[in-house]
Amino acid sequence: MKEEKENIFTIFDDILQREDKESLLQQRSIVIWMTGLSGSGKTTVAKGVERYLHNIGILNQILDGDNIRVGISNNLTFSYKDREENIRRIAEVSKLFLNCGIVTLNCFVSPTIEIRNIAKDIIGEENFIEVYINASLESCEERDVKGLYKKARKGEIKDFTGISAPFEAPKNPDIEINTNKLSIDESIQKVLDYILPIIKNK
Repeated sequence: MKEEKENIFTIFDDILQREDKESLLQQRSIVIWMTGLSGSGKTTVAKGVERYLHNIGILNQILDGDNIRVGISNNLTFSYKDREENIRRIAEVSKLFLNCGIVTLNCFVSPTIEIRNIAKDIIGEENFIEVYINASLESCEERDVKGLYKKARKGEIKDFTGISAPFEAPKNPDIEINTNKLSIDESIQKVLDYILPIIKNK
């Protein structure tokens, strides 16, 4: 029994660390956290960054409402308490990717400074790049690809950010992108210009 316990601890001590994974992948893992109103362009920009990183051999993963809300957070509403829990779960998942050496692109409204700080505390400030995708409410409503603003205006969606719930813009984001002024390509390039020196600094 004693020998079995010693073997278990030996195995645990031998678990590969983040540095080992980063060395294998020849990249530094980071979490890029894109915040902004629904329809501001978070996922569109992230997809462009994802494609570019993939093409140059950087392993990365996008996390957004489409792959989080239908799975790990499918039991949560859009109340403040549930939004907080949603972000906590996302941050924990992001930390797992981080420890695997993978660059994670997160696209979430994450509407308050407090909620984003929860994520930053879990992930670690040194691993967390905050990107504010800044677009006016009017332009987001005009885009409204999923018809969410229309439903929110009718009262069919409660606690919808920008309509019946507030959005607190980051005070000092690492990157701010105004998608009312910049094209998609310009927005993608601005993110890449910031993150590539960090990811390749291995």
